[in-house]
Amino acid sequence: MKGPLFYSKILLFGEHGINKGSKGLAIPYNFYNGGLRLTETDTELAKKSNEKLKGFVAYLEKMQQENPELVTFDFDSLHRNVEAGMYFDSSIPQGYGIGSSGALVAAIYDQYANNKITVLENLTREKLMQLKKIFSKMESYFHGTSSGLDPLNSYLSLPILINSHDNIEATGIPMQNLEGKGAVFLLDSGIVKETAPMVQIFMESLKDKGFRNMVKTQFLKYTDACIDNFLHGDVKSLINNTKELSKVVFNNFKPMIPEGFHELWQKGIESNDYYLKLCGSGGGGYILGFTEDIDKAKNALQGHKVEVVYQF
Repeated sequence: MKGPLFYSKILLFGEHGINKGSKGLAIPYNFYNGGLRLTETDTELAKKSNEKLKGFVAYLEKMQQENPELVTFDFDSLHRNVEAGMYFDSSIPQGYGIGSSGALVAAIYDQYANNKITVLENLTREKLMQLKKIFSKMESYFHGTSSGLDPLNSYLSLPILINSHDNIEATGIPMQNLEGKGAVFLLDSGIVKETAPMVQIFMESLKDKGFRNMVKTQFLKYTDACIDNFLHGDVKSLINNTKELSKVVFNNFKPMIPEGFHELWQKGIESNDYYLKLCGSGGGGYILGFTEDIDKAKNALQGHKVEVVYQF
């Protein structure tokens, strides 16, 4: 058995803010992917993945018992395959904020859900919301809480625009300009992170009135503006608003920025060579970067691993 591949995703804008009413924009990132495999293999990674799957299947059984009207699975096949050594063969780095668990959730749903909603049908808002709900519940096994967006993005392999909690849509994004100097890039922090503690820090911070006010008046404002600029291909405004967002994050979300990157973050804002922002929940993994001149940015970030994901 060799299941279809599911891609990683990048949440360009909306990290943490989605829970507080900001818009969000997630795009598939085809460079990394994963798929279910059932082949004769004895590698440590395959064994580890298979063990993880066993725990996930037990969780899904409990989930189905508690909420059978949400989704049901073909557990006979699932158990049989897991017992036979099925594993998730993935190139998506774990703990990097680009949706490794999301791709796994999408693959399990695709292969084993009964009456599944498919990509080929007319994806109404109701169907998208239903998928998001199912994926949110499934992915909670890995993160404690999940918006369901990572698996949704991976499953559909389409850019997803989050207008609000109950209003999401598949969207188009401007064509890349592969000759363009401007770019969105990933910066490797070299640190594996866990999502749950970062979400906890954010939720704790929200108890503070000043922080809540900052989220509402600055963080959400610039996030929404960046999404709007990106979708309309307004590069000049996008760069300006990303700079403002980078400042807001640097001044208010420091615990979520790996310590070794504080100086680099500030250097970008001061030099205008690049601007950094959180990729997913922060705390390690990848950091997202935006620049008007990718050569300048690479030069300024010498010694660091930079991966270009989109050019404009």
